Amino acid sequence: MPDTNSAIKDITKYIYGTTRLGDKNIPYEERINIARAAMNSGVWFHTSRMYGNALEVLGEVFAEEPGKVPKLIIKIEGTNIKEFRASIDENLVPMGLKELQLAQLCLGGGLAEEFANGGDCYKAFRDIKDEGLVKGYVCEVFPWTSTGPLKALREGYTEGIVDAFIFYLNPLQRFASNILWDELVNRKQNIISMRTVAGGPVHSMRDVPGFAWKDYLQKRAVEVAPVFERSGIASWTEFCVRFAHSFPQVIATVGSTGKIKNLDEFLAAKENPEPLPGEIISEITALQQRWSDELDIHAEPWTM
Repeated sequence: MPDTNSAIKDITKYIYGTTRLGDKNIPYEERINIARAAMNSGVWFHTSRMYGNALEVLGEVFAEEPGKVPKLIIKIEGTNIKEFRASIDENLVPMGLKELQLAQLCLGGGLAEEFANGGDCYKAFRDIKDEGLVKGYVCEVFPWTSTGPLKALREGYTEGIVDAFIFYLNPLQRFASNILWDELVNRKQNIISMRTVAGGPVHSMRDVPGFAWKDYLQKRAVEVAPVFERSGIASWTEFCVRFAHSFPQVIATVGSTGKIKNLDEFLAAKENPEPLPGEIISEITALQQRWSDELDIHAEPWTM
């Protein structure tokens, strides 16, 4: 469970991912409606300037009822602290906000090196907290970036700064390397899982040509679909939410949707999600360990 004194003490088990709010293929009013519905549900939100005009959609909805503005995790980028600070403003201003709950550390270049090696960035992160711009930080992880966070964690640099580690974690993807995953589990670090349903129903990814955005997901769906079927759980959404919360370190899962129906499924699944049976978790965990060694840690950035 999260530290009750930290910035994540009241995090919701499901966090609404806002990726689809910037999808111009979805009518604007529909995007407004789902953002409003998610806000009214009381869950936290996850967003980014990367998501088209999602911030402007959120700004419009937040202005309607300022008292209901959710706590936010926002991707904050930078190769140095100046860029990092500018990214905070770039994200907050369109929403009409002056602070955010959790900054997702999306670090590159020299800033990523400082993070891995205990550099000056840590003082800067503390200063930004002291100024009230952010309440806490979560460390973003991908297979191709796992080495830096692993080093920072092992050396103790993240202690008192990083409230959780955030990465894709669902039945088809575990975007922390095997060695980093083991370290996070052994050290009982808080984890926020992303991409809850891996991009859509497992049977569609397995059977519908082109549904899975990458071939590797289709191949993994072939292996995972029988496990899902044996579980007896009717809903892929429920299965995935329960999968994430089967790991004691997982405090929340971020799932994005542009449809009210899917949002309702997420909201229903988050209510006291029961862990999946141990044999199912063991089977999928073994698959993920194999996938990580075979593909994930060898992948070029942004190819997965």
